[in-house]
Parts: sequence; structure tokens; C-alpha cells
Amino acid sequence: MNKYFLKAIGGFINLISYFSPNYAAQIAVFLFSKPKKGKTKEVELPFLNTAKKETVQYQNMSIATYHWSGTKETVLLIHGWESNAFRWKDLIEILQSQNYNIIAIDAPAHGKSGSKIFNVFLYSECIHAITNKFNIDIIIGHSVGATASAIALHNYNSSIKKLVSLGAPSNFAGIINNYILMMGYNKRVINAMNAYYLNHFGHEPDYFSAKNFLKDIQAKGLIIHDKKDRIISYRDALDISKHYKDSKLIKTVGLGHGLKNDQVYNHILEFLND
Repeated sequence: MNKYFLKAIGGFINLISYFSPNYAAQIAVFLFSKPKKGKTKEVELPFLNTAKKETVQYQNMSIATYHWSGTKETVLLIHGWESNAFRWKDLIEILQSQNYNIIAIDAPAHGKSGSKIFNVFLYSECIHAITNKFNIDIIIGHSVGATASAIALHNYNSSIKKLVSLGAPSNFAGIINNYILMMGYNKRVINAMNAYYLNHFGHEPDYFSAKNFLKDIQAKGLIIHDKKDRIISYRDALDISKHYKDSKLIKTVGLGHGLKNDQVYNHILEFLND
């Protein structure tokens, strides 16, 4: 979307904040939580149709799940913002060749799943529900999907054995700050947004950082992040590594934020087979 158009929307929300900061915050959070892309495309269906598909209900919301059966440990694949389960196609085929039992899901408001909004907290709740239903042993998450997975493990002291984090942000506040800068929100909107998150999720955005949601995780961790990631800074990986004690950090160069590469998949397989 054109940056000038976004600034115009931000300016309108700033104007509303002079009359009703709470309403301005509601609009701002809604826009932040509404993905523009990520629905399943026709070209993706042939591969996804090779899975056993099941819809799981969570709080009156349908979560699309895809199951490729195997005899080894059960691996849950968690995609990021404006994506869907198809993003894992290459890795799924590799895991199938190793006979892993594979579950992939579409996040809320993505793929074939329900809901019109998406946020890391809702995603973490869905991940917890799926983890319990399918007796997950290992989670592999990309970007905000990895962060949501870590929050789910933190909140529920899950028995997950291993967690793979690919290109993940180390804190929720950084993501929100980028959004605030993009929209040009004023202090009234920012303060009202912080109050909104405190009211709805129990904490302001600053709380949801690596130092808080990683410190008690028992799962063994693998962190992979590209040095030249233009979406999530490599500094986030260093922060995650600092606070995730039982983890290993692998730096790649030139693979970007997507990290769809045989080099990455080999690192994952080595970690899973260890």
C-alpha cells in the first residue's frame, strides 16, 4: 500500500484520538491485526490436498490443519504473517522422506482458517490447542509464528522437546513500533494502544520480549536467522539466543527472511535427528 496513503489513514486516526483515544486505538489495532494476503491460492491446492485435512475449532474459530502421517516424532509447522501452510512444501517433502509425522496449520485469518483478525496472542492460543490435540513433539516456526510458538510454550509449560525458530522477532514491541512509524501515529494513539493491549492481553507490548517468554522454556532450541534479513533484524536473533539458554544460533548470509533453502533444511534435519 502506498506510504502516503498509509500516512493519510494514520492522520485520520490521529484526528479521531482528540475526540476518542480508545476508539482510535481500536481502529489502529484492527488495521494492525488484519492481514492483506495469505489466503490459499488455487496453485497451492494440489499439494495441500495430499494431506489429511481436518478443521479444529477453537473459541468458535476454525483452524485448518494438514496431516502427513509418519512413524517418527510429530512435527508442527507454524508459518508467519501473510502466509499459509503451503510455505512449508519443500520442508514437508524432506520430512516425509525421513518418515516424520507432520502437522501444518493455517493461522487465524490465513489460508483456509477462520477469523478476520490475526495477532501473536491469538495465534499462540491456537498453537497450544493444536499441540494438545496432536501430541506434538517438535515445533518449527517462521517469523512471528516462531514467536507465537515460544509464547505458547511459555504460557503453558508445554512438554515440547524441540523448538526451531526461523527469522523470528525477539519482541512484540518492535513490530508494533514499526507499524506506528509507518502510520505516523501520535502519542494519544500510542498510549491508547498500549492501554488496549494491557486491557485485552494483561500486559503492554514491551512485556512480550525474549527475556520474558524464553527464560523458562525447557525445549531445546535451534535459531536460524539471515544476517541480511530486511524484515526482522539479525539483532533479534542475537537477543533470542542471549535469553534462550538451551539453544544454538546459526547465521546464514544471503537467504533473506524466507530462509527457504537446502542449507537451512539440512540444519533442521541435523537438529531433529540429534
